[in-house]
Amino acid sequence: MAFADYDKYDGLGLAELVARKEVSPEELLDEAITRTEQLNPKINAVVHKHYDEARAQIARGLPDGPFKGVPFLLKDLHLLLKGTVTTFGSSSFLGNKADHNSTLTDRYLAAGLVIFGKTNSPEFGLAPTTEPRLYGPTHNPWDLTRSPGGSSGGASAAVAAGLLPVANASDGGGSIRIPAAACGLFGLKPTRARTPMGPDRGEGWAGMSISHVISRSVRDSAAMLDATHGAADGDPYAAPAVARPFLQETTTPPGKLRIAFSTMRPDGTTVHKDVADAIIATAKLLEKLGHEVTEDAPRIDPSEMAKYQAALIGPNIALTLRQRAAALGREMTANDVENFTLLVAENARNCSGTDYAQAQLYIHQMGRRMAVFHGKYDVYLSATLGTPPHPLKTLDTMTSDVATYIQNMIEYVPGIGVYNMTGQPSMSVPLAWNADNLPLGMMFTGRFGDEATLFRLASQLEEALPWKDKRPAL
Repeated sequence: MAFADYDKYDGLGLAELVARKEVSPEELLDEAITRTEQLNPKINAVVHKHYDEARAQIARGLPDGPFKGVPFLLKDLHLLLKGTVTTFGSSSFLGNKADHNSTLTDRYLAAGLVIFGKTNSPEFGLAPTTEPRLYGPTHNPWDLTRSPGGSSGGASAAVAAGLLPVANASDGGGSIRIPAAACGLFGLKPTRARTPMGPDRGEGWAGMSISHVISRSVRDSAAMLDATHGAADGDPYAAPAVARPFLQETTTPPGKLRIAFSTMRPDGTTVHKDVADAIIATAKLLEKLGHEVTEDAPRIDPSEMAKYQAALIGPNIALTLRQRAAALGREMTANDVENFTLLVAENARNCSGTDYAQAQLYIHQMGRRMAVFHGKYDVYLSATLGTPPHPLKTLDTMTSDVATYIQNMIEYVPGIGVYNMTGQPSMSVPLAWNADNLPLGMMFTGRFGDEATLFRLASQLEEALPWKDKRPAL
């Protein structure tokens, strides 16, 4: 294999080369490291380098998993790898070395993945861009002056730049789908509890947050979910059972689906013209593929949604800071965390236990309302992002102008967090680029527990409008 062809393969493709002994895991790791050293100074995607640990992992022998020998990056948020540091994008966690693996990390290792580093994330995953004070901004490979999205912006930039074909990501309010859209990649947020949060947590952000991957191909996402899904011992609840492997769904025709679509934000405004045009073009493509397409949307009150979302996220962030303060033996200060993080934690002081319980009741009721909507439609198509990828510094977590920050965020991410609250599977598919050659992701959301339909549809779209050869000029 000519290493010039490295990024022509997806993860399963590289694993097939390893299985046929056409290339070794050592050679793949060396290529990933070479590309990281060449390109990371431009994009700032990888903030922890575990090259020696990765070589030692190969030397110990890799399990015969579906991704044996494939280079992989963890996000520097939540997931732990024993003996390495996870900072959550915050200077308050510098030197925070793990003494155990996360459950999901163990499943990645069992799949044969070779973990050679961690990717940049905004502090505690709170922003839809990746510009932490600690490590500085990650740059979008399609335009280095623009954001790669967040909070899995480091992961998406690394995959888009060709450092690797698939990388770990997580999504508590759009953080897989946002960067996938901004970087021209495929990103699926699984159903609530589909992948484990253990052993340290039972759920993330009251069940709104979940981990999976960002990938170039649909089949890598499906195969990775096959390798990692399922409740672990002691988990508080589990996602619905699946009928067959997700990878098998990617080769199964979706049939004629009932698909609703909208170009509107929940507040009644229309998304950016480039995005709206792309949604309409996608709706026409879906009709051409034989689906029944109707303009319709679920009814959502964005101010109510934001209020309850804050009531769930804020106390969780406040708890994280309290626990870290106890570990350090001192109170958190502005030197430890960013302005926006402090604001979120301080607002949590005004949230009572009753407020938290009411917010949890709200998201469960919202899930039931969405189930009624999906009684009429199999899939809902809408914008992942309300605008093309925005310039860096548009969302500054050190700002004191909170009103402008919130308004910019609402314009950029139009209701994407709804599906974290309802727990439904939701994916961003790279189906359009604008006149400036910037990616525009289309978001498709399915019924609770029904990733199968989304994988079938995504594979059909991948074949009808291929994106694998669309690459940034890096």
